[in-house]
Amino acid sequence: MTLATPSRSAHDLLDGHAVDTVEHTPAWTQLKDAAVELQSLQAADGAVPEASDHARAGALVDDIVDAIRALTPLFPHDDAYLRASVVDFERWKDAGFGVPDFLDSLVAFQPQQHRVDGIRHLVVFPMYTQNGSRDRHVEAEYTNGLFVSLRLVDFTPGYDTNSAVLFPETVAMREVPTFTWGAIFQDREAARYRRVTRAAAEITKLDLPENAARLLDDQDLAERTFVMWDIIHDRTHMRGDLPFDPFMIKQRMPFFLYSLEELRCDLTAFRECVEIQARLAARDDLDAAERAMLEHAELVQYAVIFDRIFRFAITGSRVRNYDGLGGQLLFAWLHQRRVLHWTDTSLAFDWDEVPAAVVALADAIDELYWRSIDRPKTAHWLASYDLVRSVVTPHPASVWARGLSDEVLAGLPKGYTDAVLDDEFPLSMFFEALEKKMRPVIASTEGITGRD
Repeated sequence: MTLATPSRSAHDLLDGHAVDTVEHTPAWTQLKDAAVELQSLQAADGAVPEASDHARAGALVDDIVDAIRALTPLFPHDDAYLRASVVDFERWKDAGFGVPDFLDSLVAFQPQQHRVDGIRHLVVFPMYTQNGSRDRHVEAEYTNGLFVSLRLVDFTPGYDTNSAVLFPETVAMREVPTFTWGAIFQDREAARYRRVTRAAAEITKLDLPENAARLLDDQDLAERTFVMWDIIHDRTHMRGDLPFDPFMIKQRMPFFLYSLEELRCDLTAFRECVEIQARLAARDDLDAAERAMLEHAELVQYAVIFDRIFRFAITGSRVRNYDGLGGQLLFAWLHQRRVLHWTDTSLAFDWDEVPAAVVALADAIDELYWRSIDRPKTAHWLASYDLVRSVVTPHPASVWARGLSDEVLAGLPKGYTDAVLDDEFPLSMFFEALEKKMRPVIASTEGITGRD
């Protein structure tokens, strides 16, 4: 294979910058610009289908490769990955720009092996970004941190969305390897939480507790709070009495199953933080790390409630919005247990009673899972629907709510799934009104970072 000759020297592309200012170098600009233009030539599966576009695509890949080579010396911990990335790009080009296969470079990228606070990574893959597009475009992000503690420094348009994750399963590859890492951009999570919660609290006239208000004024504190939340959340996906693959990869299930799984993990984080807070608050000999844990344990509880209610419930379309339904479910559960009040157009919580009510919902989902180990899959689906509908009102036209026909019940699981409406559980009047007022705020968080 003949490697492309850089149009400019590595020195020119770096322009004297060090790793902590890479986002300002000509090399990063060249990489980002080439990736963005290449996206315009790619189909949804990542291929460049038009032969007339191949010459331009080849030139853009050359630019990407040149930039990666120039930047590689600044990322010695990623050397094997970046060299493999060059090979994957060259192979894709030489093979005629079919569906890309970046398995080799994905396997070589092992950020979990370099757990150093503040370390930076250069990441370039043909991938889709969750909560964004399902198109496998070449995306790049320049990050600071590692698994569950990332910050977005600069990125291509695929991340100019609500996506706050970097998951290996989103990369175009010929086979699925054993995944050893996953990454979340806490700066984005914290920034959008602060903006959305501040606006929603003003609109609903919510008097925030003092510590909850601190999160809105301190980006660093909010980021560290989301790190604690996400560590517990992600760990929970693989733990517990699980009647199914917790990630439900490549499975076709009614979307409310995803709602319950994601909510289960968030409520487990909430429950764990309640227990941590109670245990540490009873001691008077805490060291600095334990005092920080005690502080964040309380803040995680506020973050789970307000992010789920104020952002999740009204973000995204109403087409099988499983995170939206999870937010609706938590709100309705707390309201029906009279620890959340919407009275005289003002929102209020009985904070002393909230932890027990939230833990009760977590217990209900755990009980559902435990019982479903002994149930057929479709019976688990029906039981899950019953739990959700006992709290959130289904659409009046729902055939699930009226009762599935014997033909569907006796048929394949696909019939069950096809019978679910896109918006099986519409927004309540409270959320309809809140969504209209919050729409500009929600839209403004797309592409947000901790610097915004």
